[in-house]
Amino acid sequence: MSWQKELDELERRKQLAQKMGGPEKVERHRAKGRLPVRERIDRLVDEGSFQEVGALSGNGEYDEHGHLVDFTPSNFLTGRARIDGRPVVLAADDFTVRGGANDGAVGDKLMASERMALDLKLPLIRMVDGTGGGGSVKNIENQGYALLPKLRMWPAMTQNLATVPVVSLALGSVAGLGAARVATSHYSIMIKNTSQLFIAGPPVVARIGQVLDKNELGGSGIHARNGVVDDEAASEEQAFARARCFLSYLPRSVDELPPRAEPIAPKSDDYDWLRSAVPAESRRVYKMRPIIECLVDEGSFMEIGSKWGRSLIVGLARINGWPVVLFASDPYHYGGAWDKQASEKFVRMLDLAETFHLPVVNLVDVPGFQIGLNAEQEGAMRYGVRALTAVAQTTVPWCTFIIRKAFGVAAGGHQSDGRFNFRYAWPSARWGSLPIEGGLEVAYKREIEEADDPDAKRAEIEERVQSLTSPFRSAEAFVVEDIIDPAQTRFLLEEFIDVVIPLRKTGARSFGYRP
Repeated sequence: MSWQKELDELERRKQLAQKMGGPEKVERHRAKGRLPVRERIDRLVDEGSFQEVGALSGNGEYDEHGHLVDFTPSNFLTGRARIDGRPVVLAADDFTVRGGANDGAVGDKLMASERMALDLKLPLIRMVDGTGGGGSVKNIENQGYALLPKLRMWPAMTQNLATVPVVSLALGSVAGLGAARVATSHYSIMIKNTSQLFIAGPPVVARIGQVLDKNELGGSGIHARNGVVDDEAASEEQAFARARCFLSYLPRSVDELPPRAEPIAPKSDDYDWLRSAVPAESRRVYKMRPIIECLVDEGSFMEIGSKWGRSLIVGLARINGWPVVLFASDPYHYGGAWDKQASEKFVRMLDLAETFHLPVVNLVDVPGFQIGLNAEQEGAMRYGVRALTAVAQTTVPWCTFIIRKAFGVAAGGHQSDGRFNFRYAWPSARWGSLPIEGGLEVAYKREIEEADDPDAKRAEIEERVQSLTSPFRSAEAFVVEDIIDPAQTRFLLEEFIDVVIPLRKTGARSFGYRP
């Protein structure tokens, strides 16, 4: 007996699935500057590595004899593939079929993709282009009833955040559940001008009197700056490259340790310029990113969230090939003071370090929490306290370098006092409950007001008190463990890595990742 008839039918169905929404809809999709879903997958993963799951799911049309006449594939593709030789799970929307809305077996396939990543402990990459399974209004008429939102996949999505790396790419107009899936990830990207993200799109929002186009309402220019997504890419190709780069720093799950890459020396072995990197005048700003690039393996710093929470620079980097999470103050924004966004950004990145066993490097220049009416109205203290609590909960190794300012409660979170951490200060470092300049008017108010020359008296007091703030005076009292020559910073980072790498432990943490 031959099964050739069935094999021919199988091949026919596979070919029909490859057509996606049909030539006309695929070309219309391309005309908007967006790649078809199968081409996206091919460009993201290692060549020929995609093993699709559920390729035959969709809606078939049959004649009166039960023969297949036409086939509309499910608009949700999932399966396994490899990126740089390492296995991953893919979950990808096909906008050319019903605009990515709920169709065919998409709901079950979405659940299958989340469970596949969770149970196989593989990184998950979501390529979101539509509502991503939330359904459409047209479905109400087709089904004869409205669905009650239940979010069946949310427990698995939450477990995935605590178990495997999750990357989401918003590649078109994503709304509702699709938008939520993008935000529920460790790393998310939008494409400038071609992707948008909404709670509800322009037609719905117009009903409340706000007439906006898609980019005005939910373009990457909005969400890469408010923290809903981490990054904005210029093209889909650039987004794929950043997704691959992000995953290269992380283990496949919490039950493994982050892999070491080939060690690459910093771009220069001349560190003497660090001795003058920080201006002697405390009010003058300086650029932190060149300091970062000088200290890490050349080309290894991947900044994340550069357009939001801008007083804090965060990202992934390598020291002698070993991946770390890096925090650094940016004095160009609020002088490095933490606002609501900076605190949120800090917690998000610290959770990533804690979840996936990444040591932390922290370059500190923090004058405190942002002050003023706007900070109070935003509730900066509430978000700041959440960040400080996250620090106290961490168990991964920390290495802190106090570059310049460390004042107030915000600076107190430069590492956890509940255990031993590596800590060094540059000679440019100054610290205290608040900057001397800001506290004199309160502490010496009467003495200054009663002086014959208040300005001269203020200057006299400031000079006297400033002489006591030298880090060397603090070092005598063991307030700080070591003051170092800035040129030795890279050497000490290498020593930190050598000591702590063997101490890393696998396994899930006592609390889950918070998106």
